[in-house]
Amino acid sequence: MADERTRPARNETPLERADRNFSELLQELRVTQTGVQILFAFLLTLAFTPRFPDLDSVQRATYVTTLLLAVLAAALFTAPAALHRSLFQQNAKPAIVQVSSRLATAGLIVLMPALAGSVLLVVDVTLGRAAGIVAGAGTFLACLTLWAVLPKLVGRSAGNTGTTPTPPPGETPVRAPADHRT
Repeated sequence: MADERTRPARNETPLERADRNFSELLQELRVTQTGVQILFAFLLTLAFTPRFPDLDSVQRATYVTTLLLAVLAAALFTAPAALHRSLFQQNAKPAIVQVSSRLATAGLIVLMPALAGSVLLVVDVTLGRAAGIVAGAGTFLACLTLWAVLPKLVGRSAGNTGTTPTPPPGETPVRAPADHRT
């Protein structure tokens, strides 16, 4: 197939690649998980502050929505560890990597409005609704630009076409773990 990925120049087996990809994914999740935990802790403490009863209905709705988005992001970012633990030593590493990557992507998608909502809430309370909306929208656009647009631009400038190089002559193409059927 034309869209089939081939083994990269690293000279690793599909299982070695799955192990490496999972290790890299876990490193990424460590970074994002810490941020989500801090955001979640911040949001949890807000309900117990003296000013919380003074929030209007829009601010309370923003708070609850943002809190729930942060919980969902935390669940999505921790799901790969639970998936790995559940399928440990069952020869499912390529599938674990594929599903975990999708969970991490979903976590980033959910994290964008969670971050934007938290900024919206804080700026709304401190500077007013219009400033809060602008700051929340700006936060969302910044995340979208850095997490979605920038990688596409970097990929294009690096000549990344979305496929890996073909193997040297004499080597058989192998499916990447994301395409590996178990």
